[in-house]
Amino acid sequence: MMFLSRRDEQSNATRDALITAATELFGSDGYHGTGVEEIARAARVTRGALYHHFDDKRSLFDAVVVALQTEVAVFVESKARQQDDKWIRMRVGFNAYLEACLNPAFQRLVIRESPVVLGVTRFKEIDAENARRLLVVPLTDLNNAGVLDVPDIYVLAHLMSAMMREAAMLMDHADDPVRLRKNSIDIVVRLLEGYRQV
Repeated sequence: MMFLSRRDEQSNATRDALITAATELFGSDGYHGTGVEEIARAARVTRGALYHHFDDKRSLFDAVVVALQTEVAVFVESKARQQDDKWIRMRVGFNAYLEACLNPAFQRLVIRESPVVLGVTRFKEIDAENARRLLVVPLTDLNNAGVLDVPDIYVLAHLMSAMMREAAMLMDHADDPVRLRKNSIDIVVRLLEGYRQV
């Protein structure tokens, strides 16, 4: 077990405070409407401390998006693990992900702004990390258990991740996002059922 020095603990606490403050400010005012000074002030640190941890506002925004995506991944996994049946677990995971996408901060920062601020390539990189965690592993489990017969798990996970991402984007503009979420899950599950063996 590794113990952090007091200095490392303080450094981590400062970084966490900056991410927390930036998440709140970016969530309410958007990336372009939020200034570095404002974030530092909200985190109760100096501007120099902010630049010690992050190269610029964009790199801080990147850290915020990664933190939000990680938080959602933990939420999805915790919901899915409550189910014993691997197939039901998959559907619950889809629902949990799209439920998280209804959160205004996640919707604005991850779904709407991150492709613009960070670029589509970086946005997809962050998304792919979660796809591996939330899709490749459970799909592999289903394949190994004989529930699915999929020739290429990676391709299927990649395509399913893209579908869920598009569903989240559609929900952002939908008149009835809850209904759109249900319809999206039904469509994705029906497509997946094409590979179901039992």
